[in-house]
Amino acid sequence: MLPSTSVNSSMHGNGVLNSRDAARHTAGAKRYKYLRRLFRFRQMDFEFAAWQMLYLFTSPQRVYRNFHYRKQTKDQWARDDPAFLVLLSIWLCVSTVGFGFVLDMGFFETIKLLLWVVFIDCVGVGLLISTLMWFISNKYLVKRQSRDSDVEWGYAFDVHLNAFYPLLVILHFIQLFFINHVILTDTFIGYLVGNTLWLIAVGYYIYVTFLGYSALPFLKNTVILLYPFAPLILLYGLSLALGWNFTHTLCSFYKYRVK
Repeated sequence: MLPSTSVNSSMHGNGVLNSRDAARHTAGAKRYKYLRRLFRFRQMDFEFAAWQMLYLFTSPQRVYRNFHYRKQTKDQWARDDPAFLVLLSIWLCVSTVGFGFVLDMGFFETIKLLLWVVFIDCVGVGLLISTLMWFISNKYLVKRQSRDSDVEWGYAFDVHLNAFYPLLVILHFIQLFFINHVILTDTFIGYLVGNTLWLIAVGYYIYVTFLGYSALPFLKNTVILLYPFAPLILLYGLSLALGWNFTHTLCSFYKYRVK
């Protein structure tokens, strides 16, 4: 049985939250609580965050069921525990160092690459995508009868993190074992393997993003979030026909960044 919380005790007779409870539920209060916990590792549930990372590969729907549970018990869709973000950051650092090693970068070049990947690729791009999806979903996807509901920006960022993690593991970890001896060999097998990994990684990102927004009961037409699969598959076919190696382009870009 799910634990229950008493709502009536925090309401006045007219059913309105008192000022203290209302403030507790504001976006600013939630953000402050999240950032405050970011530096309190003992309060983080790393075991549960690791469980989520595992199920993002095997059964991502189960991860979003937990978001439903959080909404029922804590009245918010977004995570209130930064453990997932911390573990993702560790994964990002370790995999980027591995990328630097595989590409034969020096110590300072690897540090430059790490800073770029963390603050631009993950945080910067993540903030941009999350804000864009937050705006689009609230502007165009909310059901007319659910106008009182809205997508939390924090939830949009969580969906991005959920979708980014499988992409990170595929492109920044699994791919490392094939880069030098298979993918960068300038053969058809090389860019077939490399581009297929890109197809799987980006496809995972699209699918997990779709699951995140389709899990919200007040959104409509979320199937449109699967439409990018069409240009993705088209681009994949063209890349094989033209001999365009996505990973070779990425590695050249990484090396250019750290000069």
